[in-house]
Amino acid sequence: MGAEWEMEAAVEELPPLKVKDMIAVGNDREELLSFVALDAENARTSAGIIINTSDALESAELEKLRSDLSLPVFAVGPLHKFATRPEATNSSSLWPVQGRQDEDRMCMEWLDSQGPRSVLYVSFGSLASVGRSDFTEMAWGLANSGRPFLWVIRPGSVKGLLLDSALPDGLFGNGTAIRSGIAKIVEWAPERDVLKHRAVGGFWTHCGWNSTLEALTEGVPVICTPFFSDQMGNTRYMADVWKVGVELRVPLERGRVEGAIRRMLTTGDGEEMRARAEELQRVLANANEEGGSSCQAADDLLSFLSSL
Repeated sequence: MGAEWEMEAAVEELPPLKVKDMIAVGNDREELLSFVALDAENARTSAGIIINTSDALESAELEKLRSDLSLPVFAVGPLHKFATRPEATNSSSLWPVQGRQDEDRMCMEWLDSQGPRSVLYVSFGSLASVGRSDFTEMAWGLANSGRPFLWVIRPGSVKGLLLDSALPDGLFGNGTAIRSGIAKIVEWAPERDVLKHRAVGGFWTHCGWNSTLEALTEGVPVICTPFFSDQMGNTRYMADVWKVGVELRVPLERGRVEGAIRRMLTTGDGEEMRARAEELQRVLANANEEGGSSCQAADDLLSFLSSL
C-alpha cells in the first residue's frame, strides 16, 4: 500500500472515487481480480446490460456507462423491492436460513421493546470477517456508546475464532451492555424486516451492494466499514455523494467506534443523514412505481428481449 496521502488521492477518471477505493493487486484475492476482469470483458461484448440500481439514484453514472459502452443499459433496481420472498429467506445472506424462525421472532420481539430510532443494527454480511483486534474494538466501542444494538455475529465472522472465545471477557461483567439488556447478539437476522423496524436508527454495514440498497430503500443511515471489492466504492457514495453514511475503516479503535455511533444516533448530524436517507427512500420508491424510471426500465428490457 502507498503512503496515506497517495491513498487519499482522487482517481480523476472515476470521480468521486479515491485510490484507496480501487481494487488493488496484492490486496484483493487473485480469483476476485480475474472475476472482475472477465465481468468487464463480458459487459463489453454483450447485447445489453441489466443492473440492480436506478436512474433515480445514479443517473450520471449510468449515462456515462451507456456512452462508454454504446450498449443499452437497463437499471431495473432495487430488485428486492419487486420480489416476494418467504419470511424464512428474508435476508441478503448467501447461506441457507431454514430453521431460523425462532431467531427471527426473538430479534423482532427485542426490537419491539426498544425506543424509536434508538437501535444500531450491526451486520457485515455473509463473507466479510474481521481479525480479533478489530472485533474486540468493535465490541467495546458498541458497549461504551451506551446505545442499544442488535449485532449479527455469524459463524466465521471473526477469523479463526468462535463467538464464545472472541467476545471480550469484561463485556459480560455487571453493568455492561449484555447484562443491562441494551444489546442483542444473534447469528442471523431477517435484515429487511430489521431495517424496516421503527426502533432501528442506524445500520453498521460492510456496504455490500445488497445491504446498501436495503438501507437506502428503508431510509436508514449507515456506518460504513468496507473490506473488499465494490464495498469501497459503495462506501464513498454513501458517505460523500449521498451523504447518508459515516466512513469507519479498519483498523478499528474503540474510541472512533463509539464516536461514530454517537454521531449517528444522538447528534444533529445524524438527524441530517437520516433526513437525506429518507428522501432517497422516497426517490427509490417512486422509481419502482408505474411510470418511474426503474419500472420503465423493466418494461424496456422486456421489449428488448422480445426483439432479439
